[in-house]
Amino acid sequence: MVTAWLAVALCVLTGCTVGGSPSGGGEAGAAPPQSAIAVSPAGGNVVSPTTPIVVTATSATLGTVTVTNPADGKTVTGALSPDKRTWTSNEPLGYGADYAVVADAVDGSGKTIDTNATVRTVAPDVTTYPSFIPDPTATDSWGVGQIIGVSFDHDVTDRAAAVKALSVQSVPPQPGAWYWIDAKTVHYRPQNYWQPGTTITLSANIYGVDLGGGVYGRTDRTATYKIHDSWIAKADGNTDQLTIFHNGVQVNQMPMSLGSPGHPSHEGPHVISDKQNSVVMDSCSYGVCAGAPGYYKETVYLDEQISADGEYVHSAPWSVGEQGESNVSHGCVNLSPENAQWFFDHFNLGDVVEVTNSGGPKLPVWDTYGDWEVPWNVWQQGGLDN
Repeated sequence: MVTAWLAVALCVLTGCTVGGSPSGGGEAGAAPPQSAIAVSPAGGNVVSPTTPIVVTATSATLGTVTVTNPADGKTVTGALSPDKRTWTSNEPLGYGADYAVVADAVDGSGKTIDTNATVRTVAPDVTTYPSFIPDPTATDSWGVGQIIGVSFDHDVTDRAAAVKALSVQSVPPQPGAWYWIDAKTVHYRPQNYWQPGTTITLSANIYGVDLGGGVYGRTDRTATYKIHDSWIAKADGNTDQLTIFHNGVQVNQMPMSLGSPGHPSHEGPHVISDKQNSVVMDSCSYGVCAGAPGYYKETVYLDEQISADGEYVHSAPWSVGEQGESNVSHGCVNLSPENAQWFFDHFNLGDVVEVTNSGGPKLPVWDTYGDWEVPWNVWQQGGLDN
């Protein structure tokens, strides 16, 4: 009894709990949390326009939340959480704007609280547009050698940020990698040619992305490409024969003439990047102009371009006698009119012409499309950042 009496007396003096009931002080006597509304991002920080605005109520229920761009009067859309404690914007903001946030809420006692805040978005020095390679509208389908890429209209210095914002999805899946051709252009390809029937989705989610040097992405884009059957032509400078394979099976062979010793064709895989019924070919385009030895300017028919510096597969009735015997062109693959017509009817954008034993240098990676000349282990290193 004495011990129990001492314990009770001690509790009275110290403010402890007896039998689970508070006798004053401690957590049990703490005041309830204060109702408040918080806006994020906060503190006047300049943020990306893709950063969502979040309004949160503490110990209260949100009523009305309005986010407005005063410059144009447009209201930002958003969604309220099921418990009505959080509102989150669900559309991108604009660059260089101060968004006015007005929100109110009701606490447990029925009292209305409100807040006003400003969210400021970054104002870029310049924005850049992502042009897609190839133009998605150029044709309905592409060959197995087609390179996919993005060309920006300003230099990109933070290439890691750019690549992180780009994606390529292929069905069926095929591992691939990005490679910078120059400061504005990045290409994507798999280790080997695309599988026939592949569907490729290219996405550039660059809006709001800091690409370095004050350059930000202007817009997001997505495009889909379809890969058709495999058409590969093998041009052998030793035999002067062009051998045609459809889905890996030889279906034709025809005599041809490659570039002469003074104008050898580039070696390596070439990809058809353009197709025209006729092209005016002018040697002045590479410095041999009127009055100079070797000058020419004439209309050539059934033309399929295989490099940016003027290599084509085309009809060449003037060299039929040399086709299958010797190499006499200025770098092109010369065919008879009949064989050129067959080739023109079967080969399309993205199809492949592999040139071997021409005596020429390898097709440069920048030469639309010399990408397949780059060894895979080098390609995976990313290009300019090496």
